[in-house]
Amino acid sequence: MKHALTALTAAALLGTASAADLRIYSSFSEVRQPVNSSSQQFVLTLPQDVWNNLIPGTLDLDGLSFTSAVQSQQGNWLKSLEGQQVTLREDGRETLVTLVRSGDLLIKDASGKYRTVAYSQLSFSAPPPKNPQSASQSVTYALTQAGSGTLSYLTRGITWSPRYTLKASGSSAALSALADIRNSTAQDYDVSATELFAGDVDIQGSGPQTFARMDAVMAAPAPAASMGKLATLGTVNGLYRYGLSNAYTLPASSTITLPFLTPKLTSFERYAGLDTYFSVQGSQGTLNRSYRLKADQNLPGGQLTVREDGRISGQTSLQETAKGEQVEFTLGRDPDVRYVRSVQTVSTTKNGGTYKITYSFESSKERAVRAEVNERVGGRKVTLDGATSSNEGAASLRVDIPAKGEASRTFTVTIDNTGN
Repeated sequence: MKHALTALTAAALLGTASAADLRIYSSFSEVRQPVNSSSQQFVLTLPQDVWNNLIPGTLDLDGLSFTSAVQSQQGNWLKSLEGQQVTLREDGRETLVTLVRSGDLLIKDASGKYRTVAYSQLSFSAPPPKNPQSASQSVTYALTQAGSGTLSYLTRGITWSPRYTLKASGSSAALSALADIRNSTAQDYDVSATELFAGDVDIQGSGPQTFARMDAVMAAPAPAASMGKLATLGTVNGLYRYGLSNAYTLPASSTITLPFLTPKLTSFERYAGLDTYFSVQGSQGTLNRSYRLKADQNLPGGQLTVREDGRISGQTSLQETAKGEQVEFTLGRDPDVRYVRSVQTVSTTKNGGTYKITYSFESSKERAVRAEVNERVGGRKVTLDGATSSNEGAASLRVDIPAKGEASRTFTVTIDNTGN
């Protein structure tokens, strides 16, 4: 069997481990590993890279009672070669030298001189392990009795995120998603089952986040394998949950991408939008390229890429959205749709006034377009005539502009700040 969880080994046959279950969140993961111990001592060895990514205080051994657990740092593989001869490749020649210190690769050559060398200059009579220069951490558990249990810990080294693509053409649109599972550690993980969770989860006492060291080495690409499809598993106290029951290997320093959601859009529309604030001064400019949609599934938060007729139209961030909840976003200015806003003062008082506001729109598009304006009006009491009051207390206008045409809309605002 391949190293069941390369990041997790039991020392000197004191315990055995099998493939892990991963519960992956947006910024951390829970690794759950079945373990068996045939004696009253269980030794867990974690490579330094895995230890650095472990969230302090989250290492747990469930089902195996213990009286103490002692953690200590172990030397790297080269430490075991100190005082022994290794081969040094230098200036096109190979000579035997003595490895004096593994930490800084201090050697003693045949002439008795001491100097440091690079690891790439050394070769050995036996194949070195992965990350031979990396130290490891061990935790020795004194068990009350032999048996089976579950080892678990939280790590910043494995995360996931969804990414969406909205493909639009004419009046139709389709939304699809992929899930990226990232392993930023220098360790492979053999995985028996995976759960992905979407939502905000606060982890206390996480300490500083660390990242794996990425060596610039050429490696053979990992073979692609059929991993099945992520299934929707419902919610857990407000967290969206998805599952993958197939076993697979999550390689070190890798990203695995899986097909995710293909929600059906129950509504979709484009419009030229403008969000602004009331002013007694006129203004002019361009409207924005805006979109509005609803989906028939819960949507975890992630990056959204929009393609119009196969071309990139822009990117935005999609927030977590419940089934049927409306999503609105803007991808930037639309120079084809312009507006001029003019203001006429009808009357003024000590505590406010009445103003007539006219929006004139002009479009150079080949198709008709809807313009939507939300103008936020401040005041103790605001009365609108000719505009709809939105939920945010703004004057809301919707105007259909014909292809290569013009349109205008006028409304009146009365502001009364009596009592302020």
